[in-house]
Amino acid sequence: MKKLNIAQARPLIQMAIEEDLGRGDVTTNLLFQDDELAKATIVSREEIVVCGVPVVQEILRQYDERLKMTPHARDGQSAHVGNKLATIEGPLRSMLSAERVMLNFLQRLSGIATTTAKYVRAIRGTKAKIYDTRKTLPGWRVLEKYAVRCGGGYNHRIGLYDGVLVKDNHLAELGKGFPTKLRRIVEEAGKIKGLQFVAVEVDHVDHQLNRVLKIPGVDIVLLDNMGQWQLKHAVEMRDAMCGKGNGPLLEASGNITLDNVSAIAQCGVDRIAIGAITHSAIAVDIGLDR
Repeated sequence: MKKLNIAQARPLIQMAIEEDLGRGDVTTNLLFQDDELAKATIVSREEIVVCGVPVVQEILRQYDERLKMTPHARDGQSAHVGNKLATIEGPLRSMLSAERVMLNFLQRLSGIATTTAKYVRAIRGTKAKIYDTRKTLPGWRVLEKYAVRCGGGYNHRIGLYDGVLVKDNHLAELGKGFPTKLRRIVEEAGKIKGLQFVAVEVDHVDHQLNRVLKIPGVDIVLLDNMGQWQLKHAVEMRDAMCGKGNGPLLEASGNITLDNVSAIAQCGVDRIAIGAITHSAIAVDIGLDR
């Protein structure tokens, strides 16, 4: 699993601290002296997949370098109710001031990892893999996509710059003669350095997929909002035209839930893209106990 580059998350962490701390924690400063020391543990209060340990370490460092954390769990690891995720020691004032920001990051990222892991478990035994989308909170994309990886999922393109995705609206603008124009676009895309893939979205199997499959250089075909029989038909068409195990990868997306993801995976698609693992993940319950 690709590790988190904490430097990419620092601007967001700094903004969160400034937003919460402002001119200072007036309550804690009234109650405690700066030289008072304490020890606390971060505890999971439900079944989760942990994500955000390096983020917590960075948050504590920015609040007060005297705060020291000993991790008891690593990112991507499952934790049960009551499991200790980490121990924090140091100045009580700084620890209490950092608590909310620290937990906000840890709860949300672990929520995404936990949600992703549920989808990954649901398709176990199939060849499909779970992918995220660009449906992330502004500014949180690097962290949220890292959380997806911690949950066993995979990352789609990071932004508009690192992958070509010709969507249905693009094809509509190209008009009825889209295959000729699309072929030229795919050829030009192949000359761009740093691209992860070239993908094309189709709405209809019989009227579009058969034409897209004939274009060299297409890595992925996105099958958006298709029913199971359409997905099976698409897999059969790809295998018949390109040979089984060859041709573009087929990716299902749209209206996919935990209730139907297993059935979709069993249609034979290679990838399943799910926006809900980021935009609808529920933060998990994690607390700081003294």
